[in-house]
Amino acid sequence: MLLTLLQERISCNYFDPDFELSPVQLQTLIALATQAPSAYNAQNWRFIAVQSAAAKARLLPLAYGQQKVADAAVTFIICGQMGFHTELATTLQPAVAAGILSSELQQMMVHYATEGYQAQPQLQRDEAIRSASLAAMALMLAAQHHGWASCPMIGFDAAGVSAEFGLAEHEVPVMLLPVGRAGAGNWPRKPRKTVAEVLLMV
Repeated sequence: MLLTLLQERISCNYFDPDFELSPVQLQTLIALATQAPSAYNAQNWRFIAVQSAAAKARLLPLAYGQQKVADAAVTFIICGQMGFHTELATTLQPAVAAGILSSELQQMMVHYATEGYQAQPQLQRDEAIRSASLAAMALMLAAQHHGWASCPMIGFDAAGVSAEFGLAEHEVPVMLLPVGRAGAGNWPRKPRKTVAEVLLMV
């Protein structure tokens, strides 16, 4: 099933504007997206579901007028969070309570994360983008599993989105991700480079 999802997914440019997703369906997608991996299991991501007509109207000019953000059932603003080390002890506490991590290991992980990321804003930003991107891919596969199309977007005014939708100072809007039912006129899946072009075995 996963192989099929990977091989059939397309980046959808045209969505059915009459199709809607329920709050439960949106929550299901995010529950699956959060199964993605992250460094130290920091889970340093947040998702803003832009689904109302009013919110879509606010987003549309910030996405340079790309109609798919208005026609899709929802457009997620995928946010990565910098400075995860400051909250890591709390984030890891459920793993301690479940007996997966010892308190000593929890403290060690917090120590090394703090040592590695504190006063390193570029590294924090890199990690925020990595984590959010992994979650976005998981979300796209979850949508594909349910028969819904998606399209990762980097063409938007990041500063404008941050201001308009109240992102915190430590949050990076990594991408927009419209999700919905595909409309007419989409391209078929485009060919990929061959394995020989991208793989080096040493």
